[in-house]
Amino acid sequence: MNSGKERRSFIKKGLLGGMGLYSLSNQNPIIPDGTNYPEFNAPPATGKSVIDLKVAPIKQVKVAVIGAGARGSGHVKQFAALFPDKAKVTAVCDIMPERAEKSVSDLKAKGQDAVAYSGKVDAWKEMVKRDDIDLVVIATPWRDHVPMAVYAMKQGKHVVIEVPAALTLDECWQLVNTAEATQRNCMMMENVCYGDEELWLLNMVQQGVFGTLTYAEAAYIHNLLDYMLSTKGYYEFWRLKENIAHDGNLYPMHGLGPVAQYLEILRGDRFESIVSMSSLEASLSEGMKKLPADHPYANFNGRIKHGDMNTSMIKTNKGRMITLKHDIVTPRPYDRINALAGTHAFHQGYPSRLSILDKGHDFLKEADYNEYKSKYKHPIWNKLKKEIEVNGGHGGMDFVLIYRIVDALNNGRPMDMDVYDAATWSSVIPLSELSVTKGSAPVKFPDFTRGRWKEKRELGIMKPL
Repeated sequence: MNSGKERRSFIKKGLLGGMGLYSLSNQNPIIPDGTNYPEFNAPPATGKSVIDLKVAPIKQVKVAVIGAGARGSGHVKQFAALFPDKAKVTAVCDIMPERAEKSVSDLKAKGQDAVAYSGKVDAWKEMVKRDDIDLVVIATPWRDHVPMAVYAMKQGKHVVIEVPAALTLDECWQLVNTAEATQRNCMMMENVCYGDEELWLLNMVQQGVFGTLTYAEAAYIHNLLDYMLSTKGYYEFWRLKENIAHDGNLYPMHGLGPVAQYLEILRGDRFESIVSMSSLEASLSEGMKKLPADHPYANFNGRIKHGDMNTSMIKTNKGRMITLKHDIVTPRPYDRINALAGTHAFHQGYPSRLSILDKGHDFLKEADYNEYKSKYKHPIWNKLKKEIEVNGGHGGMDFVLIYRIVDALNNGRPMDMDVYDAATWSSVIPLSELSVTKGSAPVKFPDFTRGRWKEKRELGIMKPL
């Protein structure tokens, strides 16, 4: 450089460049424009809101189940346990005839005259058109959830969908718009929201034990590697295909659902933005190399998009933070984390531990922990104690879920969770994938409630039983 002026100019440009980098790294979340991403914008409403939707009481809920695999067959048994006073399974459909017929045979052995549907890809449509069905239960591979739910609601049926309810933002809007247009219930079957530990925490939150909530941690960490690759596992390897084709958090709800309820999401707060990143992919590809020569994926040489671990961070409108993890391929033990922090208390799951502000800096001793466990146990678990012991299902949460769905329809009460919860929680899947592809850039959440998330309203499961 030949002068001080040039030197100062060089320094100035460097500073401005640094400021530009700082501005980019701290940019506002991506709000894709309506041309490239129309699904981010709320479409015109074609019906009225279904928040706190009430329908005429149904004395005995007639149930049809689509999908009689591992989850669906379990649902059939849980609904059958409420026969005859509260519910009756009238029909079961599965692409595999033996599965539908097995569930129907089990029902008939218990005095329920159900009909099996199978034999063709769209046999479920014929079943859903029946007049003796109030509620359609969807327990099929993920890609079928929304087409089936939309069709069923248009036939006048209430719908409950296994997790996740939807995979794309467009599908989320389809569920919302159809529920509003038909005034039918559309609820995602997030069974973990009915777990003993989760409802205990929710009860403590509602009664002020945690003080002001500031952050939470949730996860779905479950080693499914062998099952995804097994020829006796998921039908036509549907879950393996999802992990090959997509990156992001593909299954957030089990950990996120309870956390969303602790934080009263869509009941005074909402998810504002998400940042997501994925690790190196290794476990699935290495597992494929060990497959026998006659396995359909033995010689797979394509790219597997999903990293072994995905970590996402969600910021809420009130400034709370949620850390969310997804790992279904490493040998890490099962964990949903279920951590919740407030100004007065902190909980950490797996194993469950509780720390209280004025009781020292360590987790509570067993006697003190049990005192809180007993004092704040959610009343539904006391009310259904005997039925839970008999019917079980993931420690009893499955039965509590089914009971609450049916009981709401029996009494003309709004369901505990609604289509807006289903859409919002499911939207983490496409939004996390978008963030990953954009270099972990923050991405905004759509508002599926069209502004009504600001309304303070009580969670259904916390209303008097």
